[in-house]
Amino acid sequence: MRIIIVGQGPFGEKALEALIQKGEEMVGVFSPSDKRGETMGGLAQKSGIPSFRPAIMKNLEVHEAYGRLKPDLAILAFVTDIIPQSLLSIPSIGTLCYHPSLLPRHRGASAINWAIIQGDTRTGLTIFWADKGIDTGPIFLQKEVEIGPEETTGSIYFNKLFPMGIEAIVEAVDLIKKGKAPRIPQDESQATYEPPCDDRVASIDFAEPLDKIYNLIRGCDPQPGAYSAVKGKRIRFYDVRKRSLAAGEGAGEIVAIEKKGLEIAVQGGFIVVGKLKVDKGEKVGPIEFAQSTGLKVGDRLGE
Repeated sequence: MRIIIVGQGPFGEKALEALIQKGEEMVGVFSPSDKRGETMGGLAQKSGIPSFRPAIMKNLEVHEAYGRLKPDLAILAFVTDIIPQSLLSIPSIGTLCYHPSLLPRHRGASAINWAIIQGDTRTGLTIFWADKGIDTGPIFLQKEVEIGPEETTGSIYFNKLFPMGIEAIVEAVDLIKKGKAPRIPQDESQATYEPPCDDRVASIDFAEPLDKIYNLIRGCDPQPGAYSAVKGKRIRFYDVRKRSLAAGEGAGEIVAIEKKGLEIAVQGGFIVVGKLKVDKGEKVGPIEFAQSTGLKVGDRLGE
């Protein structure tokens, strides 16, 4: 079975490596022309597989390369570019795509972030047949994982959905070779779609309830980093914990600055932040941060 893979970063590289180790017939690798595609492209060249580094996948040369390669199957392994319909129709079997949620829930580019922000206790991954919609194609297989109460987007991805995703891609190829290739329609009544998780949604309102603030900070950790204004500067918060108690101080008031955390009073308890940084700065602990910014107990965040 002639396979091409499109991807980037560590996930794309590891997916390609796993398929090579399984002895699959890899006939082409497509990765971005910038730094995101370097390691994947390098592995392809080292392995003697034709490597293509287009600026965007809708370029004419990509379509021509697909035609020359005559793929049976295409695999999208962490792709942020738009794959045009004209490419999806070329592989004779179809195009499989990895997505880090239990589709149809959390379609879009920031699925893990939104699962945590919205307080989900379980998430997972989906391998689906790509079509012209955004994460709308028929489901091939799914894997489910628990979201721990202190887990972040980073820990869920790197510890669970990354390694499980590589295994799921290999499993999907094996099933296709065995003649088992389900195409289960997504239930549109259960579908959700969220925008990219960026600074437009990462601002903290300390008047909100404890759990909502806590989930926002976890969901934005490590990127983009939930933020608030502190002494006229944008400050980002990481490594958060919570204490569910009746908070007597005003919402957003700093009640303690200790090595174990910067403690903030909110509705329903306290947010305890382990790492902070000023935009474009380095993450530091609470005491060092307070010393460098002049922050003190009694200051109110968001003002």
